[in-house]
Amino acid sequence: MESACDYTFRETRAMDKKVSANKPERDVVKAATQSDLHDPETMPSEIAFIQSPTSSCNLESLPISSALPSHDVMSRSWSLVRPLLAGLVLTALQLMMAVGLLAPEGPGSYRYSTLIQHDSYWFKNIVDRGYQTIVPPINQKMEVSNVAFFPAYPAIAALLRRGLNIDTGNALLITAQLAAWGFWSYFFLLCRRWRISPVLQVCGALLIVAHPAAFFLIAGYSESLFLMALLGFIYWSGAEGRAAKICAALHGIVMSATRIVGVVCAAFPVVHAVCTKGWKGLREPRAWFRQYGPAIGLMIAATLGALGFFLYCQLRWGRWDIYMLTQAAGWGIVPDYFAVFKPSSYRWLIPALNNPTEVSQMSMTLGALLFVGIALCELLPPIRRRTGLPMRVGIYFCAAATYYVSVSGVACVAMESMLRYEFCVHALIVLALLNYLRQFHTPPMFVRVLGIAAVALVSAAGLSVQGWYVWNFTRGNWIA
Repeated sequence: MESACDYTFRETRAMDKKVSANKPERDVVKAATQSDLHDPETMPSEIAFIQSPTSSCNLESLPISSALPSHDVMSRSWSLVRPLLAGLVLTALQLMMAVGLLAPEGPGSYRYSTLIQHDSYWFKNIVDRGYQTIVPPINQKMEVSNVAFFPAYPAIAALLRRGLNIDTGNALLITAQLAAWGFWSYFFLLCRRWRISPVLQVCGALLIVAHPAAFFLIAGYSESLFLMALLGFIYWSGAEGRAAKICAALHGIVMSATRIVGVVCAAFPVVHAVCTKGWKGLREPRAWFRQYGPAIGLMIAATLGALGFFLYCQLRWGRWDIYMLTQAAGWGIVPDYFAVFKPSSYRWLIPALNNPTEVSQMSMTLGALLFVGIALCELLPPIRRRTGLPMRVGIYFCAAATYYVSVSGVACVAMESMLRYEFCVHALIVLALLNYLRQFHTPPMFVRVLGIAAVALVSAAGLSVQGWYVWNFTRGNWIA
């Protein structure tokens, strides 16, 4: 007969064996739990599930497991919606300032229509009549020769006019203002991708919106469409996947179909790729296609907007360069490709506020000084930063191309309209500057306060000048 001591001893050994057999499983669960707790990307629901492995129906963990992923999706969705919302707010504020505060007295529709001035009438003529000209074109007669602007802006406005059954002026304004929203949205999306602090984003947006010519974003001009397409081209060029490349190509086509300088800016992917992979790759021409093939293909696709326009002109009038001929006949534009290198092109005297030509001349000089400041920041060893340099070089390239082509075109007319063209350069430089500044550690409090105060002072001065220009522009006076 088995004694109570023997029975107890045998049961104890059996329990020890069972515990030993289950010990590896518990160790695995414990190790997984500890490692997941230290992994920031692990979902809390997964941690909760591991911590309760013995329950096949854990009622406490199920609500948490199902709720947290939806919360994460909502957070990601909000992070994407926030740039769009910020862009919409800025566009609305610009409209409120121009239409609500500075436009001439009258009904709301009339105040709104005063944003159609000067070049806007050329776009209206193109939308209403299509492209018309004689060969050769004649002097500033839009009823006879109106092939003086690239087709993207009037073409989109024409589609909007037919789709919404609205008049041409409103179609042009809505197109420009939707493009302005797109420009600001891409600005904040790029800031989000680069993880720029909210304070820097606000300062950068203020520096752009306070430029004296920033109101052209919401007027009946093509500045907003060009900037939206350019920033969209930059944004999608830096994303992975076939869909992103298609979006980049579409933005590039619109860009080159809006401004002739878009043909040069289409080289952004190639410049970025060369800077990323290093200059040594250029020494091996046989490897160019393998290394830079996708970037070159995207560049070619982006130029199709301008190439399509030139092909249309060739097939219809037998002159692919009818746009250049119209510019020369209507405004006497004869490009001077050495104007940037001539000291006589620069003006150093403070311009009169009511003299748009002098202001445009001064803006050309300030644009050159901005490029000099950029070169110092990027080349001086104490403050030089390499992170993100290929992206910044690509943006600098687009800014320099826009500046060079604009100066070359308006040098023969005393830099007229350079204030408006320089605004596009200014927006690109501010964007690149934010990418540069994000690499520095948080400065001391007094440095931050000083910087914010400087931005506020410059913005207040710029908005004051812009208000004066909007007041004049909406009353039909020439600004740029």
